[in-house]
Amino acid sequence: MADDREPPILPEDEQKRIALKVILEAWDEAIAEGASPEIVASSAIFAALTDMIDIYGESTVADMVQDWPDRIRDGEFTLKDGA
Repeated sequence: MADDREPPILPEDEQKRIALKVILEAWDEAIAEGASPEIVASSAIFAALTDMIDIYGESTVADMVQDWPDRIRDGEFTLKDGA
């Protein structure tokens, strides 16, 4: 008989670690199967935004991302030198 209990909720930092690990594995798999990194990246952003909008709504998500251009220009998301 299957166990119908919910799995325990993990601490947020552990949830983030697991989520990022799984996402990066899927990212690598998509590239290995022939998708370009640019297509994978834009698809990931699209998927993330559509899920966030489903959860929080368009207006809230728009407010959440309104400062992204400045943060991007300030290098907050830059991992490679000279990018």
